[in-house]
This record gives sequence, C-alpha cells and structure tokens, in this order.
Amino acid sequence: MITQVTKGIKISVQTTFEGTFFKNYKMHYAFGYTITIENQSKDVVQLTSRHWKIYDSLNEMETLDGEGVIGKKPVIQSGESHTYNSGCLLTSPIGAMKGHYNMVIMSNAEKFRVYIPTFKFSAPFALN
Repeated sequence: MITQVTKGIKISVQTTFEGTFFKNYKMHYAFGYTITIENQSKDVVQLTSRHWKIYDSLNEMETLDGEGVIGKKPVIQSGESHTYNSGCLLTSPIGAMKGHYNMVIMSNAEKFRVYIPTFKFSAPFALN
C-alpha cells in the first residue's frame, strides 16, 4: 500500500490487476484501485474535484480532471475517512497514476490540494 499525507489528509492506495480483454481489436489491461482518504486534521473538509496523470508504458501521458470522485463530493469529518474503488484501462501491462484532490475546509472555505502519491500498475506476468 502506498501512502502520503498533505495538510493532515492521508491518502492510501491499493492496486489490483483485474484481467485482460480485447476492445477495438486491441488488447487492454484492466487495473483496479482502492483509495482511502483519512482526515487526520482538526477541520471538516470536502473533496470537490480531482486531477489525474495516467501513464501507460505504450502511450503518451493522459491528463484527466473531474468533479468529485465516482460521482460524489464527500465531506470528511475530523478523524473519519472515505474509501472508494475505481479503475483504469491501459493498452500495456505496465503503467502508473498520480495526481491531486482539490479540497476545501468547511469552516472558512479555504481551498487546498491534497497530493495523491504515484501508484504503479503491473500485470503479474509482465514482471520477472
């Protein structure tokens, strides 16, 4: 598990290889990831948006921005956490993701970024 703390918000990431399939006459590699956002600060915070950089060893880096995570903008109380699952399709068996969440402190509307550490994807058969 990969972890990183920014301004009292701890991000933990666990990845899984989900399998392969053909799409548009190309092999694709499916990876899943589980992210836990733990609020270790004294403030109540809300995740408002996300920014991802997705690296596929056979393609150029892709940037993805969006509102919330999986359709939600969770409010996380001090001492509590929010966990969600998502996934990524790559055209190679090796890749990585990193990024940040844009968050706001509910009591004073202060905006800040929480960095998501680089986490790697690798199909078990791709590594010796």
